[in-house]
Amino acid sequence: MRNITIGSRKSQLALVQTYWVQGELQKLYPDRPLTVETMTTHGDNVLDVALAKIGDKGLFTKELELAMLAGLIDVAVHSLKDLPTKLPDGLHLAAITERVNPADALVVNQKYQNCQLDNLPAGTVVGTSSLRRLAQLRHHYPHLIFKDVRGNLNTRLAKLDAGEFDALILAVAGLQRLGMDDRIHQIIPSHISLHAVGQGALGIECRANDPEVAEMLQGLVHVPTHQCCLAERAFLRELEGGCQVPIGVNSRITGDTLTLEGIIASLDGQKLVRDHSSGSITNPESIGKELAHKLKQQGGEEILQEIFRMARAYTSGQAD
Repeated sequence: MRNITIGSRKSQLALVQTYWVQGELQKLYPDRPLTVETMTTHGDNVLDVALAKIGDKGLFTKELELAMLAGLIDVAVHSLKDLPTKLPDGLHLAAITERVNPADALVVNQKYQNCQLDNLPAGTVVGTSSLRRLAQLRHHYPHLIFKDVRGNLNTRLAKLDAGEFDALILAVAGLQRLGMDDRIHQIIPSHISLHAVGQGALGIECRANDPEVAEMLQGLVHVPTHQCCLAERAFLRELEGGCQVPIGVNSRITGDTLTLEGIIASLDGQKLVRDHSSGSITNPESIGKELAHKLKQQGGEEILQEIFRMARAYTSGQAD
């Protein structure tokens, strides 16, 4: 019987997620040999530069995808928020797993245990590597100081505990998957910070010409999460956004209706447009596209063009 090799990044969180996928597949196919192969991605290697400044085209996925195309692995497990909305030719997003809490979390240094976001004092140093979080929090809390923080979850928490930061903004899902629920000081409400596209869900990728593996992965699909994330990814794809653009979403299903809320924000948080679109769960991508066009017409296009101009200027400066 053919062995199925599952590819993963080497970080603790990535491995927890990958071994969970391996375990779920083993329950479905108890006699099937399933092995895990780990590798390091470009995003794992470059830790001294802000994510938005090193590009977002497969930052944490490219090496896994190349290994799949070369036949070295059969499956790649990603945090869905890291997976670009346009996949390389020959690859297929075969499954989106059930989402855990997609919200952002406030994690604080010991001296701020009695504070929440709303009452953090002026000058509090908050670490985040996400422009999406940065723009939304700057919009609501301009008196706080925001600094970039890189590294895996344990590295970031060590920097917080050592006093390099007063607080961090992290994904609830990552903390929960690593059993660090006790570090969640506040779950940030969606009216303050909409989450990243796909946050809280896993995206499982395989080769497009491998129907055997694609069929196996169908058992991991969580249909409501799949529908919500297709809408979110269509929204992001239509805006041509990534980690260089502050774009946030929130999606929910009520009966047969899917509602997608989204924002586009300027880097400084001064400008922010926000709206929602609803439609049938049978056509989630149309909801995402509709919302993207709606926000563009409300001022989002101007925000995006300014961000793209700044990105081109930075890239040109680097080249010079």
